Amino acid sequence: MNVTTLPPHYVNNAGGGPDARVARAWAALEAVPDPEIPVVSIRELGILREVVAAPDGVLEIVVTPSYSGCPAMSQIGEDIGHALDRAGLAPWRIRTVLAPAWTTDWITPAARERLRAFGIAPPGQCGTPGGAQALRFVPRAARAGAPDAVACPRCGSVHTQEISRFASTACKALYRCLDCREPFDYFKPY
Repeated sequence: MNVTTLPPHYVNNAGGGPDARVARAWAALEAVPDPEIPVVSIRELGILREVVAAPDGVLEIVVTPSYSGCPAMSQIGEDIGHALDRAGLAPWRIRTVLAPAWTTDWITPAARERLRAFGIAPPGQCGTPGGAQALRFVPRAARAGAPDAVACPRCGSVHTQEISRFASTACKALYRCLDCREPFDYFKPY
């Protein structure tokens, strides 16, 4: 595999670098928004993993869902198809891979800022994908104001409280700020 100039988790198997068709596909797919969070693209979320010029001449788009039961994947597939068709990049196919599993570490820094501006608290960094992570057991009351506490995307306060482990989608939790009193989604790290 040759790593392209794209972020490290985007790999092109087409040989000595992306050919013009692969580069055009990346450009077309850059604009495909996540259907549940339209302020970020599927590339920025790390769902779009690879664009490969397969030996049979088909452009293969590799995606990894944010979780295996993600209901948005069929819409994401349709949106990918529309973007590729508009760019005149047929034939193409979508291949879904579940391993390695998607992680919030794949969300780009720019996407994290757009999530915050949209009113969704972005996840904290979870470490490197597949890397060892320390477990810490901290009483809930001691967490307020801790460096890894969930900050309100509206006022920045870390004086927040989880209301529900699940919010508008299964990958987010519902929180409220105890200072500005506003509810907000938190993109759960995993």
